[in-house]
Amino acid sequence: MATAIYLEHYLDSIENLPCELQRNFTLMRDLDNRTEEKKGEIDKLAEEYIANVKNLASEQRVEHLQKIQNAYSKCKEFSDDKVQLAMQTYEMVDKHIRRLDADLARFENELKEKLEVSGYESTDGRALKKGDSRGLREKRGSRGRGRKGSDEDSPRKKKMKNSPDLSDALLPMQPSDVLDMPVDPNEPTYCLCHQVSYGEMIGCDNPDCPIEWFHFACVDLATKPKGKWFCPRCTQDRKKK
Repeated sequence: MATAIYLEHYLDSIENLPCELQRNFTLMRDLDNRTEEKKGEIDKLAEEYIANVKNLASEQRVEHLQKIQNAYSKCKEFSDDKVQLAMQTYEMVDKHIRRLDADLARFENELKEKLEVSGYESTDGRALKKGDSRGLREKRGSRGRGRKGSDEDSPRKKKMKNSPDLSDALLPMQPSDVLDMPVDPNEPTYCLCHQVSYGEMIGCDNPDCPIEWFHFACVDLATKPKGKWFCPRCTQDRKKK
């Protein structure tokens, strides 16, 4: 059920993404066309200037060169707009990738917690059944005789002492495993290790954190801490203040 909820919310968040990407790509293509037209205009102005430079007065030369300079400035303006659109498009996609990573990390934590709770409950149930049958036999053999028990003998305490941690059954991905995987050079990197996103990650609650996301293993975390969490760098900066 939780999987369906996460998936539904994520699909809702990217519903408009194709239209936004198409719009940006269309604008970038339009800027390319306008830049090419302006470059053709620059070539034409340059040819005219070279052909007529001997016959032009000094003021006319300055005016002609100014036209060429203005055309170059316009080309640069188009190029800067295209770069901004490209960065906006990249951030748009990267934002959804980061959200997917965060949702996957939360879902994995919830799954671990459910497995732990279900494991404890099933073991407690079996222990309680054995305890009931033993108690009936003791009542038949010695009625009226009291029996004192400690908290250490309770089924839950025994389970907590003797059973392995169910979270160990879910093997987390280690940094060494990721280093051997092929990496897309265009994929963004995170964390203190400057690696791509993998496994469980946690976001720093400092809105001005330059890194934002960290792998659990790199910041010595096994589970998601309660409340706000700050990365080692931001923690040092906060102490300095």
